[in-house]
Amino acid sequence: MEEHCEVVLKKGRTASIERGHPWIFSGAIERLIVVDHAPSEGQWVRVSGADQRPLGWGHWGESSIAVRLLDRTEGSEAPPKSAWWADKLGNAVAWRKQWGLMDGDTNCCRLVHGEGDGLSGLIIDWYAGIAVIQTHTLGMHFALDEIIAGLKSALGDEIKGIAARSGKLLKSHADKVDPSKAEGWLEPPGEKDDIVVIERGLKYRVDVLRGQKTGFYLDQRDNRSLVREFAQGHDVLNAFCYTGGFSMSALAGGARSVVSLDASASALKISEDNAALNGFSEGHQTVCGDVLDYVKLQSELPSLVILDPPAYAKSRSARHRAVQGYKRLNLETIKRMPAGSLLFTFSCSQVVDAGLFEDTIIAASIESGRNVRIIRRLGQPSDHPISAFHPEGGYLKGLLLAID
Repeated sequence: MEEHCEVVLKKGRTASIERGHPWIFSGAIERLIVVDHAPSEGQWVRVSGADQRPLGWGHWGESSIAVRLLDRTEGSEAPPKSAWWADKLGNAVAWRKQWGLMDGDTNCCRLVHGEGDGLSGLIIDWYAGIAVIQTHTLGMHFALDEIIAGLKSALGDEIKGIAARSGKLLKSHADKVDPSKAEGWLEPPGEKDDIVVIERGLKYRVDVLRGQKTGFYLDQRDNRSLVREFAQGHDVLNAFCYTGGFSMSALAGGARSVVSLDASASALKISEDNAALNGFSEGHQTVCGDVLDYVKLQSELPSLVILDPPAYAKSRSARHRAVQGYKRLNLETIKRMPAGSLLFTFSCSQVVDAGLFEDTIIAASIESGRNVRIIRRLGQPSDHPISAFHPEGGYLKGLLLAID
């Protein structure tokens, strides 16, 4: 039997792990029992408490997160094999099918959402038969063959192609990552890189190899539906629109007109294609430019505005600056909105939690001098589940505000 290194935790540092949290930080480690040589990043390690009680198996990392615990099978003497991967991936797929996200009026969704599906470091998105895999850790990259086999076991002939989008991992670990498995088609579908998917009856072009994330912002599905519900009779500004997901939803909901605003000309071109696909070209206009600059130039904004900026902070050290950015953007927007208008505002910065984001928007509302009411608190959809034991997975938060 292959020998593996063992990570022994400090006394009193196992409580969160026993509750189900998957991350073991370096400061929680008492010692490392080495076999032959210290573990290299991405290798399996056994984890135990200070009393030598086994806690499970995880991928070793060389960052503040020293281990990502994956397998907690009681009495397991070896790290997971192919059957374990097939079971985990099959369970994730079964849930999405039960939620009705892979057929009918929707054929795109997130199949695996990292910690929310018990697979820390792995993201898999589904676009009408195309599986797009992002491995965020070396451990997941090294397990790619087992992951693909597990997907095929769960989905069979439903898979038409498999792509990899792990460029960030490739850049940070160029000496360890196989580039042929990090970026591009792993199994080509025999058609163009960009495909057309359906989300709740609306059509969207998705470029799975070059688009943001894996080609589309799947995490805003429920919030797009909410915009559709409220859009009737409004003129709409969709800021940071990317390929126009919110724009199509607003037009489908009866918006009089929509301006899609983004700094990316290529994204705006796809938004125009999406408008044409859905028969909405007449009511749709695109503007290429900086959102804050555009807002400041307007004497009055439309009666429904969507602010969905990219993450303003990727680390805790950048959190204060991010909060100031959210405040400035929302303040300038709220000041220019007509009475009786609606603002959908979001943050996808994981280090800015829901409470801090709401406090920031309240501060902007106070400074604006307007009467602002919170109509709804918004989050991510069911295919982006948040483990009850890993609240950090709740990265997307938003508010629907009524502006008087």
